[in-house]
Amino acid sequence: MDRKDFNKELNPTSIKDFVKRMGPLVKPYWFRTTLGILLTIPGGALDGAVAMFLKYYVDNVVVAKNADWAGYIPLLIILFTVVQGVLNFSSAYFNTWVGTKITTDLKKKLYQKLLTFDPGFFDTHNSGDVVYRFYNDADTASTTLIGSVKEFLTRLFSSIGLVFVMLYNSWQLTIIAVVVMGAAVLPTQYVRNKIKKITPKIVTSGSDVITSYNETCNGYKTITSYNLQKYQMDKQFGMLNDLFSLTMKMFKHTNWLSPVMHIIISFGVAGVIWYGNNLIIKGTITSGNFASFIAALLMLYTPIKSIGNKFIDIQKAFLAIERVFEMLNFKPDIKDPANAKEIDGIKEAIEFDNVVFEYKKGVPVLKDISLKVPVGKTIALVGNSGGGKTTFVNLLPRFYDVTGGSIKIDGIDVKDMSLQSLRRQIAVVFQDNFLFSGTIKENIMIGNPKATEEDLKQAIKSAHLEDFISTLKDGINTYIGERGVMLSGGQKQRVAIARAFLKQAPLVILDEATSALDNKSEAIVQKAIDNLMKDRTVFVIAHRLSTIQNADKIIVINEGRIAESGTHDELMQKGNGAYKALYNAQFKHKKQDNGEKDEKQK
Repeated sequence: MDRKDFNKELNPTSIKDFVKRMGPLVKPYWFRTTLGILLTIPGGALDGAVAMFLKYYVDNVVVAKNADWAGYIPLLIILFTVVQGVLNFSSAYFNTWVGTKITTDLKKKLYQKLLTFDPGFFDTHNSGDVVYRFYNDADTASTTLIGSVKEFLTRLFSSIGLVFVMLYNSWQLTIIAVVVMGAAVLPTQYVRNKIKKITPKIVTSGSDVITSYNETCNGYKTITSYNLQKYQMDKQFGMLNDLFSLTMKMFKHTNWLSPVMHIIISFGVAGVIWYGNNLIIKGTITSGNFASFIAALLMLYTPIKSIGNKFIDIQKAFLAIERVFEMLNFKPDIKDPANAKEIDGIKEAIEFDNVVFEYKKGVPVLKDISLKVPVGKTIALVGNSGGGKTTFVNLLPRFYDVTGGSIKIDGIDVKDMSLQSLRRQIAVVFQDNFLFSGTIKENIMIGNPKATEEDLKQAIKSAHLEDFISTLKDGINTYIGERGVMLSGGQKQRVAIARAFLKQAPLVILDEATSALDNKSEAIVQKAIDNLMKDRTVFVIAHRLSTIQNADKIIVINEGRIAESGTHDELMQKGNGAYKALYNAQFKHKKQDNGEKDEKQK
């Protein structure tokens, strides 16, 4: 699913689909839901009681001058209004409780689903898309809809009560009122279609704004060092202006509904007054009937005049539900197969058998890769940038699936294994390791939450973190900030290595783990890496060739193919070999750099 499909135009959910999809979410809270709905019945219907009292008040007090009615009718109106207020508050409370609870459950389900997605999904979707779809839509889908449904039900039962009062007072005037009310809601279909077309564009624009905020937080050092404040500001202002334009476009195409309804309804009121005068003159109805009818009519029409805005909110909620359940029903490309096999360790070998891989169909990144790695061996991957080295190791934990061929561990295709058991066997140290906001200890314990204090101490020692931690006031419980911003590059790498130590996985992947470090930091980190590699099967991508000379086998990957393989000594014997050319080029640069340093010292 690419980004275009992610924010595509969707058909709003039908009432039938809504009930089918939301039913399981509502079911655990059926009692409160039912109670909230039932309370809307008397709460809404009591509107009719107030209108009905006006008939008797006008006929008996205003017209007949009967003082006996003058005292208790106002008191009854107050009493009924108080009861109605209590009912409406209770109904609103239960509906809000249910709506908020369902929203929370939806967000939990969506986040649980998000964690099942493969890296390819995050390669093609920005953070704004994810936040909007997985967080904002959940709010719109349930909280907005439940609130709108509550108000709709209140108005429905209020309308039933008011129409009953209107029929009681004059069936002729009721026909006029109902016909006009029907005409007022006819334009809603046009608005529905406009909402369906514009909403995906607003979602895309809104997600771009969120992404920009995230990039500003995560890239503030780059922004300040390159003086990009104006560039970022212009970019953000442009997106905000686009969002403003789309919002106004939505308003222009939808919010005319309420004033149009207002105008149409005014014809209904005018028609009722005109024809009602005739009925009073003819003696068909009394002044009390007419006053009661007008009160019921105005109470009926008032919410109808604002139904346009409510209709827009409900349509947005239906579209949000469609997007939410599209995500919940989405099937990731990489998932456990039926009857997935559980593995416990790597006992024999890892084998790449004619592996082909494509990010984009028809454009292979790896071509016919065949390699067998016995357990306990260290394999170094080298080659020109963009040759496919990182892609090669990313296929092992199934961050991506091979397009052709297979990868086997002890003769079992990794596609036949459960993802959990496969990834338990692998520890990865990246070039830029992600550290979570929290403490050093919390970030290391991610490797094995059940590890003992002794295991933790050993991991810290093996990762050469002891001296550094001893200088910190709070030691291992020091807070390191979001993405570990409080640590240097070398310190972050050693925390990641300690995490890998604690995992105790038999297979280690080192993806240029030292390439971004200075010489001093690299030396310390390299010692930690050497400890991590002991007695394990290792795949290491190395930028500095001096660090992999002792590898059991060096694989040179160029343009997606294995150009050559062998030990360091074997490859250096090849006169025009690719590895020898890389090594000599790097060694030449090193000699030049050392010569420049010597010259400066003189």
